[in-house]
Amino acid sequence: MRIIVPMAGMGKRMRPHTLTVPKPLIPIAGKPIVQRLVEDIAKVCHEPIEEVAFIIGHFGEAVESDLKAIAESVGAKGSIYYQEEALGTAHAIMCAQDSLEGKVVVAFADTLFKADFQLDTNADGTIWVQRVEDPRPFGVIKLNDNNEITDFVEKPQEFVSDMAIIGIYYFKDGAYLRSELQYLLDNDIKDKGEYQLTNALENMKNKGTKFIPAVISEWLDCGNKNATVFTNQRYLEYIKDEKDLVAASADIQNSVIIPPVYIGENAVIHNSVVGPHVSVGDNTSVHDSIVSNSIVQKDSTIKNGNIANSMIGNFVSYEGRQSDLSLGDYNTLTE
Repeated sequence: MRIIVPMAGMGKRMRPHTLTVPKPLIPIAGKPIVQRLVEDIAKVCHEPIEEVAFIIGHFGEAVESDLKAIAESVGAKGSIYYQEEALGTAHAIMCAQDSLEGKVVVAFADTLFKADFQLDTNADGTIWVQRVEDPRPFGVIKLNDNNEITDFVEKPQEFVSDMAIIGIYYFKDGAYLRSELQYLLDNDIKDKGEYQLTNALENMKNKGTKFIPAVISEWLDCGNKNATVFTNQRYLEYIKDEKDLVAASADIQNSVIIPPVYIGENAVIHNSVVGPHVSVGDNTSVHDSIVSNSIVQKDSTIKNGNIANSMIGNFVSYEGRQSDLSLGDYNTLTE
């Protein structure tokens, strides 16, 4: 089994947090978004992961090293591919064409999920979906009586289905997928100016590939600051019974910790109230503050703050008052 993770986007809706790191490396409950994604896919695949291929922009050696370590954490080889231009989902996947062999999961790295199923790897293909109240902003699927996908409909303005495609796909034959994507590129078949995976899915279906749905129980977006803070909240609820969410090396004095929280290695919490739904990164200090429903990354300092619904980057120094913050890396703010 291989996992292909296109993640070359600029993450503009997450600025300033994506000025120094790609969006999928922003932490959720102490682990990067993309690591959570890869680990959760590995759990539902229920078979060994041979390779994780990351399709990125030129983020630098440190980022590439981190991504390879994420692959190794699930027992897989990490491969790095580059997408020089944003030419659509089909083009992004084809940047990793050398890894499109055998069983493949393609997962776009701006979403997390909760699933209660084991992936049926004997199926030709599986599209991961969730039922939504308003399907108009999404691509959706239609099913027949045999639970097979009959249609892919992009952003339907009239109701055809409430089963939205979340951006994770399984293919039993990666080489076949590669050939269908190559056909789009060779014949310059575009939709709205880009090469789209859904066009390849439609062609494969018309040639007899049977796609089935895998319905997840929760779909978590990491597209902007508020969505990412909410995803951190939900993820902490998922894992609240796990051990070691609060590192043994954390220095907590005269403080109240309201679970669920994640507190990283060598964090310092003094004279403060932290939680619920807070992630505090390694080596971060919180003094004389109240922090709730927020993400505070590594090596930052908060003093005299009353912070909620906030996202604070790495190496930030903040001293202030009640706030709803979005502070990128290496900022200093004193109020």
